[in-house]
Amino acid sequence: MTLPDAPSTHALPGPATRVTTEPILRLERVGKTYSTGAVTVEALRGVDLSVEAGEFVSISGPSGSGKSTLMHIIGCLDVPTTGTYRLTGEDVSRMREDQLAEIRNRRIGFVFQQFNLLPTMSAWRNVELPLVYGGVPRAERRQRALEALAKVGLADRVDHRPGELSGGQQQRVSVARALVTDPQLILADEPTGNLDSRSTEDVLNLFSDLHGQGRTIVLITHEADVAARARRATVMRDGVLSAAEGAVA
Repeated sequence: MTLPDAPSTHALPGPATRVTTEPILRLERVGKTYSTGAVTVEALRGVDLSVEAGEFVSISGPSGSGKSTLMHIIGCLDVPTTGTYRLTGEDVSRMREDQLAEIRNRRIGFVFQQFNLLPTMSAWRNVELPLVYGGVPRAERRQRALEALAKVGLADRVDHRPGELSGGQQQRVSVARALVTDPQLILADEPTGNLDSRSTEDVLNLFSDLHGQGRTIVLITHEADVAARARRATVMRDGVLSAAEGAVA
């Protein structure tokens, strides 16, 4: 599959290099309500969360606790019903969809449970996709994709397709894709859910390494042992977010 060059006039900046004294993200009294006919569900109730640059924070909780709804709001995939959400000081809670799409592509790097890799494309082609959408020239896309794959330990697998990689390696490709735009925030939603124990440890070690390099990471999981690998752990219960017991401050 050959991808066309996109106009270079919209080349992505390196958002992680912006100097700011604001928290990377701040949620204040965020609520989310869904209504279906006469039924109203309060998925989030007055959530407050602040994440500083370079923090590694986990959000855990059982199914139905509201953590997926919270992930959608943090990732600008949805907007709150009440309250405010600021990303590096900018209020994104009332933005239009086109503005949210730009935020998602330029400032947030996503890692999902499903790797979401295109099976007919090589690892580096998968990694460059956010840059294609951002209008980065072809030569720069390849260079940045190769650098991102090297950062996650896959410099010798850049031409392999997903089917030629293990589950853990595929998730590393997904992490490289999240890194390639130099985002302000890495948002990982159940990133170990499809992995065996060895690959899970491998991916969690990678997140720890990225945190050590100054990356800001928010990890969503239902597994307590995975959540405990973060520097700060929080728990969702019935739409309310609180610090995990015994969490490191």
